[in-house]
Amino acid sequence: MKLNNMKIYIHAVLFALALSGCSLVYDPVDTYSDVTEGYEEESEKIAFKDKAAVESHLKTLYRQMKDRQEHWYIDLLLLSESHSDNAYAGTTGAEVLPFENNSIEGSNSVLQRDWERYMEDVGRANKLIVNIDSVQDDSFTSEERQSVKAQALIFRSLVYFDMVRIWGNIPLILTEAGDITSETIGEVFDEYFPAQSSESEVYEQIEVDLLEALNYAPDNDAADKTKFSKSVAKAMLAKIYAEKPIQNYEKVIQYIDELEEDGFDLNEDFSDLFAMNGDNSDIKIRNTQESILEVQFFPGSGNWASWMFGRNLVNWDENFTWAKWVTPSRDLISLFQTEGDEIRFKESVVYYKTTWSNYYPSDNYPFMYKLRSGVNSIIKLRYADLLLLKAEALIMKDSPNLNEAADIINKIRKRVELSPLNVSEKSNKESLLKALLKERRLELAFEGQRWFDLVRLDKVEEVMNAVYAKDPGRKNQVYPYNEFSYKLAIPQTVIDQNSKIEQNPGY
Repeated sequence: MKLNNMKIYIHAVLFALALSGCSLVYDPVDTYSDVTEGYEEESEKIAFKDKAAVESHLKTLYRQMKDRQEHWYIDLLLLSESHSDNAYAGTTGAEVLPFENNSIEGSNSVLQRDWERYMEDVGRANKLIVNIDSVQDDSFTSEERQSVKAQALIFRSLVYFDMVRIWGNIPLILTEAGDITSETIGEVFDEYFPAQSSESEVYEQIEVDLLEALNYAPDNDAADKTKFSKSVAKAMLAKIYAEKPIQNYEKVIQYIDELEEDGFDLNEDFSDLFAMNGDNSDIKIRNTQESILEVQFFPGSGNWASWMFGRNLVNWDENFTWAKWVTPSRDLISLFQTEGDEIRFKESVVYYKTTWSNYYPSDNYPFMYKLRSGVNSIIKLRYADLLLLKAEALIMKDSPNLNEAADIINKIRKRVELSPLNVSEKSNKESLLKALLKERRLELAFEGQRWFDLVRLDKVEEVMNAVYAKDPGRKNQVYPYNEFSYKLAIPQTVIDQNSKIEQNPGY
């Protein structure tokens, strides 16, 4: 039973509870699963019986990023690319098209699915964080407990970072809900139906979690970028300090400099990040020096997200009979061409013949190309993103360092054989910020960054209200972008089930 059904369920069982006085052992996240599993010992519920049970649950956190590709990757790309000027929705489905034409409402099932799954992930993380210190196992050392807790804190931070950027004020749940009985219902009701916390409060909690995790998380392993390591915590700290509610550009620079000390750098060859091997049976490289956190897939256990965006090059005709999400926009393609950016364009966009023509002629139809097979890694954190974020901080801080920021942008450009920024682009803060945004758009196309870049730098109205006129391929705009567009609608089902949740303004 999901959290959305809990309020109705609680009221339905109150009378029975009053009569029987029995205990309803219930977790608001899910039914019996890896989240709710525990066992009874002398009438006391034990979350984890030993170290092995803890390690098993930690593996479930890592599996969420691999198995639950919808909210961790697919829907996030729909939002960041199709709700920006980088892409069209790709299909004309009623739940997908609103991201392109700006008609998203609280009834959107994509948003509902994502909210529910993010909250399930929070519950999974909290189970470890809350119970790790009470596990009765002498073989489970203090150092091991701290490491596991640190990884769970990083996982929860990743979840809340996505949620707060999408919705703003959200419930901040840091505990496990207690058992519901006739005696405890008044005490635990708020745990099942919490009020929203402010954006600032959520960011501050993410900061607290990451700073704690930084002390105990595993060190970065150059041969395994799948772990919630100290370097992941540093990258996430840099990203949260770039956001308005907790903005601190000096700390952005500090933590990105520490990533360089950890050994991260740009790959010499941009295509290595996404390329297949010679016979398209596997990807060319995993764990590049540029990858900070990635989810890996291997032959025989592939990444089905590739079905949603294009062809699976390991199996050419697999699931290629229906229109795909996130179709590259004419505006983005034009930018690549205007800039002469052939290397990144070739790695970002590919053309196939299709049986549909929703946005382009079927015989020459473009697709996003950075996830081109079932064995491609999903790169959640990439050093080029952080390096460009450092350039942003250098531009935006109280005492800007435009020369150093321009040097970073030029380093990114040099890798793909583009000329350095010209004098006018480097001449002042406004022109250099414009050049930076353009560079981020070209470098990070289809990696889940564009919408959040526009939001972070207050560019939503300026960019998005103009793109419909200059891009003839976009579906007609339903509502103009305004000051309320920076956060999306909270799912109406959540509001219906919890009277403490308020809808974001404008919806």
